[in-house]
Amino acid sequence: MPPANSDSGGRFEQSLLIEAPPARVFACFFDPAALRAWWQAARSVTTPVTLGVYAIQWQTTPYRDDLLGPLGGTFFGTIIDIVEGKEFQVADAQWVPPEGAPLGPMTLHVQCLSEGSGCRLHVRQEGEDMSPRWRRYYVVVSRGWQLSLMALKRYAESAEPAPAAPPAGPRAH
Repeated sequence: MPPANSDSGGRFEQSLLIEAPPARVFACFFDPAALRAWWQAARSVTTPVTLGVYAIQWQTTPYRDDLLGPLGGTFFGTIIDIVEGKEFQVADAQWVPPEGAPLGPMTLHVQCLSEGSGCRLHVRQEGEDMSPRWRRYYVVVSRGWQLSLMALKRYAESAEPAPAAPPAGPRAH
């Protein structure tokens, strides 16, 4: 897996090959069981349609970062672009930590493209702020993304095909 690109200006970007169909990898970002398995989400509300909500909540960690406080909390935004089974973009995203002010806005862009017999997953999360707190967030989130994407790879490569999605509409997870 190539190294992740994380700069002090507020961006995480990584690409990796997963030996699973793109639709299965894509489903891992919306299926509540998958989100619990690879991203350790405590709860999620993900609506895979344009203007759908994308919200993930994690348990508060016992660990306290000097600048950010305890980790966990909620990441949420609005899906502004989606191509079913291939890619989506979340805009106006915020991270609301267990303590302290939210960080954002930022964007999250996920692409699941066919490559060979599998999928090239590309994830980019970025924002505009240059404050020390914002830069620290990206140092922490970059490491979290790297670990989570390896867990997603293991999950997608071993998981049974995801069940067909229910009709469009809000889903609480």
